[in-house]
Amino acid sequence: MANVKELIVKRLPKYFFGSLMGTLVDTLVLWAFSHLVFHNYVGQCIISPIISFECAAFVNFLVCCNFTWKDRVDHKTVKAFFRRYLAYNASCTGGFLIKMGMLLLIQYLTKWDVVICNLLALCISGTFNFLMDEFVIFKKKKGQ
Repeated sequence: MANVKELIVKRLPKYFFGSLMGTLVDTLVLWAFSHLVFHNYVGQCIISPIISFECAAFVNFLVCCNFTWKDRVDHKTVKAFFRRYLAYNASCTGGFLIKMGMLLLIQYLTKWDVVICNLLALCISGTFNFLMDEFVIFKKKKGQ
């Protein structure tokens, strides 16, 4: 029971803070690239969101390493840092795909506004991402 309390009281607020930072970066980078750099459909609707997603994922990863799961990260080498980042990025990509699938499914089943469906889908994918981070990417090592 202490582990569940630690997760909810200690990790979840820190994770939420990191997610807000990532959302801010994602929004700002998306706006900048889609309005200032790219002026066609592919650039604005495909390339810009990919760039903004990757920027947000990197910011979230840095927050996770240095704040949320700081006690579980021991980067002795650049290789270890990038190995963990690649796993983190793959997990975020999986979460993004889950979000898109859930958004489309909820919208199809309910016919609700896409913003409402997106918020519900974010709750589901956010839970997936948190659990992946807690139990896979930043899992406790024996003796911690």
